Amino acid sequence: SREQRQRTLSLLERGQLRLLYLSPESLLSTVLWERLRSVAPQVNRLVVDEAHCITQWGSSFRPVYRRLGAARMALAQGRAPTTPALAIAAFTATADAKTQQDIQQALDLHQPRVFRSSPYRRNLSVGVTRVYTVAARRDRLLSFIRAQSNNSGLVYTRSRRDSEALALWLTQQGFTTAAYHAGLSAQERRQIEQRWLSGQLRFTICTSAFGMGVDKSDVGWVCHFHPPLTLAEYLQEIGRAGRNGQSAQALLIASEATGLLDPTDKQRTAGFMRQMQQQHQLAQRLVRSLPREGKLQDVLQQEPQAELALALLHRQGALVWLDPFCYRLTTQHPLSAPVNAASALEDYLATRGCRWHFLLAAFGFGREAQGLRCGHCDRCLKKS
Repeated sequence: SREQRQRTLSLLERGQLRLLYLSPESLLSTVLWERLRSVAPQVNRLVVDEAHCITQWGSSFRPVYRRLGAARMALAQGRAPTTPALAIAAFTATADAKTQQDIQQALDLHQPRVFRSSPYRRNLSVGVTRVYTVAARRDRLLSFIRAQSNNSGLVYTRSRRDSEALALWLTQQGFTTAAYHAGLSAQERRQIEQRWLSGQLRFTICTSAFGMGVDKSDVGWVCHFHPPLTLAEYLQEIGRAGRNGQSAQALLIASEATGLLDPTDKQRTAGFMRQMQQQHQLAQRLVRSLPREGKLQDVLQQEPQAELALALLHRQGALVWLDPFCYRLTTQHPLSAPVNAASALEDYLATRGCRWHFLLAAFGFGREAQGLRCGHCDRCLKKS
């Protein structure tokens, strides 16, 4: 509430906060940033949780993530010699080699200490099933849910509309469930979370908006009603199952490879690539027309969608942030074409080898993947 915000700002100004939790958008809001700069010498650590969002969201719909490195440098400026240096740490459960590089570049990290652990989960059985029609997709989901006894679970869809339609259909099949997505109010989202955490809802139908920051140890299953866009999203979301060490299952339902009878998966991936192409075209136009140095606010007045393009330019090394609000172009050469982020997920769907072997190799754990045959994914079970 407004009163709570004012109270927090007052505590910040008086130096009475030990920890301040906030979104990147709040950090770089005018009201908070000015107050934070005034107490900057008291700030000794910046921590970025769910740091893969720098890559996953920073160049799509939350470009402010790409300015966190500049925020860190701005807070570190002008510190007295006796003041401890501003430390920084970034945490994530899903970062392949490219994402790790992207995090280092965005946060302006130089020779950071990197701690990695394998994402392999012996108790988590993963599998993919192919369907030919929309009806078959629903039938497969229904049989999977019924096979899970009373275990708590999550069903992921790709859109708000899909989550609501599927929640309605499952309610008609006799299940008590709810749709969770970013279009709900904060109060509605919290209520659904609490009902699920307390066991009032055995499972929810959700988009990728659900899960981060929510820890429920006894989740026994996760089902992707549609394939996610990227392999990182997939690994992040299946990782919510089996945290108590008990056996858990993760099923991904996908259209058969040609998509002739059910083209929805291919259409969604194509739409994602079109969006990336449009952002790339806008960035390419801006790199030719923008002044060499400038302010974000001035650019936004001319081009309201420019912040995403600037984030893309930053990701490709064509732009640096002088501070969180001012940029400098480093090149006006053509940008490299956008990478098809969905291709790794498509390869995962098509692999005939052990799926955990594929995941480990994809996320840079080649040594751990060497010779691995997990014995409990759908591919290993089929071969055995």
